[in-house]
Amino acid sequence: MEMYPFHALLGRMKYIARWALMRSGRQESLSEHTADTAILAHALCLIAQRVTGTGEQIRPDTVAAAALYHDAPEILTGDMPTPVKYKNEALRSAYKAVEAESARTMASLLPETLRPVAESYLTGAVLSEEERRLLKAADRLSALIKCMEEVESGNREFAAALEQQKTALQKMHCPEADYFMEHMLPCYTQNLDELTRGRF
Repeated sequence: MEMYPFHALLGRMKYIARWALMRSGRQESLSEHTADTAILAHALCLIAQRVTGTGEQIRPDTVAAAALYHDAPEILTGDMPTPVKYKNEALRSAYKAVEAESARTMASLLPETLRPVAESYLTGAVLSEEERRLLKAADRLSALIKCMEEVESGNREFAAALEQQKTALQKMHCPEADYFMEHMLPCYTQNLDELTRGRF
């Protein structure tokens, strides 16, 4: 009987630690990050459709599903630290090639009829340019929220990273991310009582 280990391999995302060069107060796994990014990507898509009015052709469910796979190749490559990944164009290109090969390798662990679909999600090819932009913004927001949580808990290790993520998001000129940062991001500093007071 043929066995297909693709989903078992995806299950290993929980073993991949992010922020390898940083001292974290609480370790974040790749699995946690992808779940957070999917929620944020879905939110940005809905904001694009119903608030900014720029997302008529956006598919929130497809973008959220793609977000669940967006870093899956790191199961094979590990989480490459951002300062290394983006140091220069040669390193960036080489890492993109490694990611693409990892995506192909992972897709090959499925029945042949499922491989093209899986690869399109693993590489992001399933998305339009506008959908990719929203997923990238969600990815950045997830990193920003992690940095906020660390700094809020007194870990100054993440202070510079927090400012870098804010700057990167501002440079994206993404109205949906700007809306989220103004109306939703401040709530991430609240405790459970503050978040729910008067609502239950």
